[in-house]
Amino acid sequence: MKFQVMHDSGVRLRIRAGQWAFTKEEGYGIASLLLEQDFIHEVFTSHRNGSILIYYDGEVENKHKIFDILSAITIDDLFEAEPTQTQVSKEITDDFYLKLSKMIGRRLLGRWFLPLPIKNALTIYRAIRYVWEGFDSLTDFRIDVALLDGAAVAGALLQRQYQPASSMMFLLSISDALEDYTVQKAKSTLKDSLALNIDTVWVVGEDGEEKQVSAMDINKGDKIKIHMGDVIPVDGKVVDGEAMVNEASMTGEPLAVHKSLGKTVHAGTVIEEGNIVVEVYSMNKETRLNKIIDLIENSEELKAETQSKAEKLADSIVPYSFLATALTYLLTRNASKALSVLMVDFSCAIKLTTPLSIISAMREASDNRMMVKGGKFLEAYANADTIVFDKTGTLTNATPKVVEVIPMSKRYQRDEILRMAACIEEHFAHSIATAIVNQAEEEGLKHEEDHSEVEYIVAHGIVTEYDGKRAVIGSKHFLFDDEKVKVTKTQEKKIAKKAAEHSVVYLAIDGKLEGLICIDDPVREEAKYVIEELKALGIENIIMLTGDSESGAKAGAKALGITQYRSQVLPEDKSRIVEELKEEGKTVIMVGDGINDSPALAAADVSVSMKHSSDIAREVADISLLSDDLYDLVTLRKLSTGMLDKINSNYRNIVAVNGSLLVLGVMGVIPPSTSSMIHNLSTMMFGAMSTKSVLKDRDFTNDIEVEAVEVADAS
Repeated sequence: MKFQVMHDSGVRLRIRAGQWAFTKEEGYGIASLLLEQDFIHEVFTSHRNGSILIYYDGEVENKHKIFDILSAITIDDLFEAEPTQTQVSKEITDDFYLKLSKMIGRRLLGRWFLPLPIKNALTIYRAIRYVWEGFDSLTDFRIDVALLDGAAVAGALLQRQYQPASSMMFLLSISDALEDYTVQKAKSTLKDSLALNIDTVWVVGEDGEEKQVSAMDINKGDKIKIHMGDVIPVDGKVVDGEAMVNEASMTGEPLAVHKSLGKTVHAGTVIEEGNIVVEVYSMNKETRLNKIIDLIENSEELKAETQSKAEKLADSIVPYSFLATALTYLLTRNASKALSVLMVDFSCAIKLTTPLSIISAMREASDNRMMVKGGKFLEAYANADTIVFDKTGTLTNATPKVVEVIPMSKRYQRDEILRMAACIEEHFAHSIATAIVNQAEEEGLKHEEDHSEVEYIVAHGIVTEYDGKRAVIGSKHFLFDDEKVKVTKTQEKKIAKKAAEHSVVYLAIDGKLEGLICIDDPVREEAKYVIEELKALGIENIIMLTGDSESGAKAGAKALGITQYRSQVLPEDKSRIVEELKEEGKTVIMVGDGINDSPALAAADVSVSMKHSSDIAREVADISLLSDDLYDLVTLRKLSTGMLDKINSNYRNIVAVNGSLLVLGVMGVIPPSTSSMIHNLSTMMFGAMSTKSVLKDRDFTNDIEVEAVEVADAS
């Protein structure tokens, strides 16, 4: 492939291969080929001019690798593929800009070059639609925006005010295009949040052996094994094992459901505990999840909550517009003055500026690597007065480290305690287990499988049989309350001292405490500053939830400047705490990253998942942070409150300008044509202002310039 570099910012590379270089579907294939590289994050192609836009880790050798891959592609290497949801979303935006530019172009060309009789005839032709829709509302006894629009257009034509009628219909057509765009974007975002991105699965053969195959190659009747923490990729029946499955994406119920032999599971749900083998009933587009996605895609009723409020507000103003028009005519007996009132349509500006403000804010969130699943979630984030943090992985880096290993009897030495703990913990991928295993590897403490199958009890610990004896490792609550492990007074003093300084993992063999493993997970450097900023931005209540001991939680809260915290919190406690806060009348943000956080994320008014969150946390969360910077929470607050401020400011300005036009029209100071012209110009001005960036502390000039190039490419 021959190509030319058009733009290179170091992390954003645009090349152009020419108009006939590849088809639309082959462009998706090129994108999928490039996305196989770990250093490439996003790829967008345009078959119209052979443009390829690549987001990548900005290192020189990576750029050269991209050039090598593209240079090696021949015509025979091109293949067709399906677009990713990100590509679909971008195409929706490009198509909208293309449609908008065509509408503006046609209007300008018509005004400059068409003779007046033809322009008037076209105005009458376009007016038929609006008049008919208004008549339809009237016959159904609805006093709504359609009726007002139809009456205003008809009134203007009866007064031979062709130019004002044409301008009004042009603005209404832009408003309709914006509404279609916001609905399509909402559908695309929701589909993206539900879509499964699973490449491979483990198929269990007749001999019981597991084999990893492509998810596209599985068939009905195949048996696949799904492990703890994994998303279930198919609809099917459990034929072996048992598990707790979170079905929040399917049913909205945050609590996990027990699935055992013969029970049905659905694609898109996630295993919180256990492992199961599932016989495949349906896969790919036949699953229940994909049927729901199809319903969403074909629904005409999906609208952003904020946009719906704007439309209701617009409809509520209509009767007053008719009343003012009627009163003006009764008092003045002047049809021109009455028409001046009717031509001033408050609803047109409100319907135009509100979706523009939402689109602009969601686009700005995307520019800051934050995925927002709908405008209503930005609204909830802006109105929230309480934020609840899970500690590990959110306020900390989730990279805990072993700082001390303490034998609690003479039966086992320090190295043996660490070796046993690592042997048991290596089967699980949570951060504490990883810290223990890594410490053992660093010290060269190799181990063999000296234990039977392990049983993981969520948020508590692990039970297994080690060297013929029952071994348990986990929290203080798990060992001493649930397992009734014995502890001496001397041991209690040592525990109290270490637990005040660190998070502690306890190891017991045969019912006796044998060792303490002290672990620290330092807080993020930016966490304290972020919390201070959130308080300054109006979030009054900041609460930290952690499974740590009281002393460990207290030390962490003090370091972060948090006055409210809960220690030794279980997963079910997190969701209960969130529900209690909501019952107190608080609007709650929940920030988390783990499987254990999913019930609380589902319960909150608005939820946020971190970059390295589990599959289920990302699925349940309303907003996903795509960078690892906790300051994004502050940026999101500024963006969301700025969006609401912009919408409210638009309302005030629209009322002020159009109210003034009403008064001037009634007084006869300005004719209907002037009233309509000022109304239309002010509406366009408010629309332009609605697209302005909310965040003032970041320079988007370069992004805007590149976006202009992308729109030109789409054209």
